[in-house]
Amino acid sequence: MGNEFYKITTGEKITRIVIYVTIILLCLSIILPLLNIFALSFNSGKDAERGGIYFWPRMWSIENYKEVFTSSNILNAFGISMFRTIAGTVASVFLTAMAAYALKSRTMPGVRFFTMLIFFTMLFSGGIIPYYMLLKDLQLTNTIWVYVVPGLYSAWNIIIMRTFFQEISPSLEESARIDGYNDLSIFMRIILPLSKPVVAVIALFNAVAHWNDWFTGAFYVRESKLRPLSTLLQEMLTRADALRNSLEQAAGTQQYDMLDKIQVTGNSLKMATIIIVVAPIILIYPFIQKYFAKGVMIGSIKE
Repeated sequence: MGNEFYKITTGEKITRIVIYVTIILLCLSIILPLLNIFALSFNSGKDAERGGIYFWPRMWSIENYKEVFTSSNILNAFGISMFRTIAGTVASVFLTAMAAYALKSRTMPGVRFFTMLIFFTMLFSGGIIPYYMLLKDLQLTNTIWVYVVPGLYSAWNIIIMRTFFQEISPSLEESARIDGYNDLSIFMRIILPLSKPVVAVIALFNAVAHWNDWFTGAFYVRESKLRPLSTLLQEMLTRADALRNSLEQAAGTQQYDMLDKIQVTGNSLKMATIIIVVAPIILIYPFIQKYFAKGVMIGSIKE
């Protein structure tokens, strides 16, 4: 009887096989390109001209990384990215948590109005030109604070945190108030320590967004010394594509020989830069994975 109860039908077996195969294909679609980038970044540039490098370097070399880090622009851009990621993430998570804690209170005057006002910003935006004019009037353009201040608040993150805070038992706050705690003490000593999963999720979202953002540095900053690593990588890719297009328009075998040599060598340098960009996120993620797994379940269960 016990074996018959847990017996898997043929349809369920086929469904599981389809799911497993789909997951494996999705994983391979992510892992294989990353391995190819890794192989090209650690392969000798001259050897890469021959082609045929897929998932493992044929001739190991760190010259590509030496070339990347010898550029003062790369090191400066890396510092800008580190500053905006750390400062922007810490400030955004703390301020977002404070706003969410205030909105979770059902006794606060106008809480529904402010909630709808915040939700309204998720549906409509002013557009790029009004946004640029606002940044210019606030004197944020062409400054390092243009990376931090505009992203301090996110309507979506506020709603996520508010939903999590509402699931915390109100009796904890009532007990704390009896002991003489004020709102700030309750928020710092009770709410935040109990909210590690949602804090980890929001922090990860903010950190990845800051680290990968190239648009802000490309359109709202003119000085090259204030551009982050992602913007510098995007400019490198743009210049490489423009160089290839210009050489493709030229006639003659010699020009195409130069094209192949420049493109492959440029690819090796670009792959090394890509590894530098994605490595910090890959290294940080395992430490917050357990909180992230809990945080993605926010609001999924109603009791």
